[in-house]
Amino acid sequence: MILIGQYDSPFVRRVGIALTLYGMPFEHRPWSVFGDAEKIRPYNPLLRVPTMVLEDGSVLIESHGILDYLDGLQPSGRAMFPAAGPARRQALAVAALATGAADKAVSLFYELRLHQQASAAWVDRCRTQVAGALAVLETDRAARPGDYWAGGRIGHADVAVAVALRFITEAHPGLIAMADFPALAGHAARMEALPAFQTIRQPFVPPA
Repeated sequence: MILIGQYDSPFVRRVGIALTLYGMPFEHRPWSVFGDAEKIRPYNPLLRVPTMVLEDGSVLIESHGILDYLDGLQPSGRAMFPAAGPARRQALAVAALATGAADKAVSLFYELRLHQQASAAWVDRCRTQVAGALAVLETDRAARPGDYWAGGRIGHADVAVAVALRFITEAHPGLIAMADFPALAGHAARMEALPAFQTIRQPFVPPA
């Protein structure tokens, strides 16, 4: 398998971490959607990452779809999203809030970086959406003891929250005060200390 995209993307990173936690070998091509667009285009005309090329040449796009595929390859009970029921719905909801916040942070970065005159209304909307999602996640995490969001082992929800927080704080220093989110800060620190997170990481590199 080939994973395309740089690890400063929280979406690429969550896939790389999952592959590492699953012990699945893969080739990483750290192509940028800006600097390496022509390399990515044959695999994904949307020019988005992550893009994953499977052994048979077929291509998967979008992190959630890729993770769903990887989960399907795992033995019963080992997938990082619960298979069904309330536990699955809860994990999907946490991951959706985290990746949604990261997506709004990406939108905010592009608004501030690529436009000569940023839209104040759009900037405020993105900031409000990021802060609102993190507030909900903070309340949920504070009510859950243990190192992981649910159960005794790491899941995709745990990864999604940690990689989203890293991206938000690196791409937008000062956008949020982590002191306002102590449960999330503690969660992210525990995740970032794990070997898979240490291996699959890259400082945020603003596009040229």
